[in-house]
Amino acid sequence: MADDLSAVARFLYEAGTLKHTRRTGWWMAGVNDPESVAEHSWRTSLIASIIAKLEGADPARAAFLAVWHDTQETRTGDVNHLGKKYATSADPQAVTADQTAGMPDVLASTIQELVAEYESKDSPEAVCARDADKLECMLQGIEYKAQGYGAAQRWIDNSRARLTTEAGKRLAEELLGQDPLGWLRAAIGEKG
Repeated sequence: MADDLSAVARFLYEAGTLKHTRRTGWWMAGVNDPESVAEHSWRTSLIASIIAKLEGADPARAAFLAVWHDTQETRTGDVNHLGKKYATSADPQAVTADQTAGMPDVLASTIQELVAEYESKDSPEAVCARDADKLECMLQGIEYKAQGYGAAQRWIDNSRARLTTEAGKRLAEELLGQDPLGWLRAAIGEKG
């Protein structure tokens, strides 16, 4: 392989910072130690593949888009919904172009195209990935509310209202009707 991978190696170290970058909106709900951007992105990718499969889109592509949807936050931090009202200049595509500078063209162009597709919402997979982002936030809100953070209801309601796919909406209804630990009770054979 003739391509220099030094820029790729730097990016991989940079991407690791997302494991420590907290989702800041939850602080407003009183959550002291919210999940990281990396944790959010992982579950968003799973959800994207599920929604895409149910919607007849490509689940691998939707998950691929979701994996990359918040990678710019290594440089901008997690700017919550309120913060975006004031911090409007951090264009995800521009940040991604800086992040991928010096990478082999085959990688840089692929990553830049993924972010552009996600941001433009032009493909069924991008729509599914964006719904997965909202659904993951709603799901996290349900879990935080079950832990006693009543203010998380605002995030549950707002995320649910922003869903656009039929599969996302149906899945939201199912999630709202279940106890976050219902899976555990079912797995160990508890009744109720």
